[in-house]
Amino acid sequence: MGNWIINHGLTAFILFLWMGINIFLFVYFYFFYDLPDRFFYTRHLLSSALAWARAPAAVLNFNCMLILLPVCRNLLSLIRGSFMCCGRTMRKQLDKNLSFHKLVAYMIGLMTAVHTVAHLLNVEWYNNSIRGEYDRLSTALSMLEDDPDDNTTYLNPIRSNSTTPTYFVFTTIAGLTGVVITLALILIITSSMEVIRRSYFEVFWYTHHLFVIFFAGLVFHGAGRIVRSQTASSLEEHNITLCKDQPENWGKIPECPIPQFAGGFPQTWMWVIGPMVIYLFERLLRFIRYMQKVTYRKIVMHPSKVLELQLVKAGFKMEVGQYVFLNCPSISQLEWHPFTMTSAPEEDFFSVHIRSAGDWTDKLIEMVQNLPEGGQGPKMGVDGPFGTASEDVFDYEVSMLVGAGIGVTPFASILKSIWYKFKDSNPKLRTRKIYFYWLCRETHAFEWFADLLQVQEKEMEERGMGDFLTYKLYLTGWDQSHAAHAMVHFDKDTDIITGLKQKTHYGRPNWDKEFEQVRKENPSSVVGTFLCGPAALAKVLEKKCVKYSDVDPRRTKFYFNKENF
Repeated sequence: MGNWIINHGLTAFILFLWMGINIFLFVYFYFFYDLPDRFFYTRHLLSSALAWARAPAAVLNFNCMLILLPVCRNLLSLIRGSFMCCGRTMRKQLDKNLSFHKLVAYMIGLMTAVHTVAHLLNVEWYNNSIRGEYDRLSTALSMLEDDPDDNTTYLNPIRSNSTTPTYFVFTTIAGLTGVVITLALILIITSSMEVIRRSYFEVFWYTHHLFVIFFAGLVFHGAGRIVRSQTASSLEEHNITLCKDQPENWGKIPECPIPQFAGGFPQTWMWVIGPMVIYLFERLLRFIRYMQKVTYRKIVMHPSKVLELQLVKAGFKMEVGQYVFLNCPSISQLEWHPFTMTSAPEEDFFSVHIRSAGDWTDKLIEMVQNLPEGGQGPKMGVDGPFGTASEDVFDYEVSMLVGAGIGVTPFASILKSIWYKFKDSNPKLRTRKIYFYWLCRETHAFEWFADLLQVQEKEMEERGMGDFLTYKLYLTGWDQSHAAHAMVHFDKDTDIITGLKQKTHYGRPNWDKEFEQVRKENPSSVVGTFLCGPAALAKVLEKKCVKYSDVDPRRTKFYFNKENF
């Protein structure tokens, strides 16, 4: 339990607080509409569906206020980089922004479903009441006339017994905006599924921008004031206990004047206006960055269809492990894709390595391959840099870096930066040991990164610090021919695949063995475990961090960090 608290305590507290607020809002507003006398006549028409419609609406307001904040990348980078009060544990929560964004979206989807079903029942009961299908009190409430002066008399928003529920839904502000909001939300959620996002990113990208329509509809949804309650002045004059059983005497006896009703003031806009303004500034800043000129320093085509772009942009400052969003107008004006930078902050350019992984990357690689000799690449827009978990790598005494495939990119930046820091004898470098693991499915994937490791290997040995960097490369996709070839050349000084002194391992790491070794070699250290790779591997490493951490401050503790895009 102590190990779990070390790694997940603050995350659990934040989720508990978020869920607690959701439950409180639901329960509070459920009874807000289910108990007071001012909603007595409304409840008579709608029964418990009134409370079941309004309670989810309150939860929706809260979550719609939150949904935009986790995707304000510049805001998160500001909090991460500028506010020194943010400790390591708090910064780790910022790395889970997309997970929280999805969690809030699920809550919005659930509450929208409950809210919609309840209001569909409400419309049906409103319609049946004005047709006289219920008791005489329901009929009397539905037949209350409009007041030409202030329009506060009627309760039932359906004003004619010839109106159908479908007609009412598509001809009122609340109904029409509700349909638009629901359709937009369905498209946004369904296109966000993993299978769609991975295979048809463009579909996900374009449908996700329906959030503009969603928020516009949300702001106007309550303007129709469909849910109505008895006014305070009417409640004082009208004795509900006496009058509810004799609607035929309303307006005829002093104790029972005709009740007057009014719609509630729209409140949703007050919840979402702040995040909408913040997001507007976010997009404005992104546009300004897009307009800044970006030039090419070098374009390199590596094996395995990995494209390296070395770019220069005025005023661009980065930290290790950060990422940028790239836009190529020649391919799409709207699509922006994240890429981790592989250059070091000490270099006078920034670079990204782009693997062929979809339509956008394939088109970019094809355009670059067809460039004439010495030609400049296509116009490129750059938004960033943005902070990630890897920024904290130098805050740990010991770091375990785990990359899978192209997920090695943030660690290229880290290893380069380390090389520069040793070269300049930087006194601020507190990291004294790095363990680097790279998992690849095919041999060609090692080629573009092996050169950097060879330089690191040589530099560390020349400075007498060969033990500072321990790296292990794993080939996870191999056959018998690979193994036989390795056995024949086993006695060579360098690896047959990478040319490094460290031999390539075949298969997957035994993580229990690796964590045990790290703990043994660093008995009283704080170890940061960083992953850029698939979710399945993240679950494994996260469990190992918990398993091998010790609550005793004199013993080894592991903290898990994962890249999220």
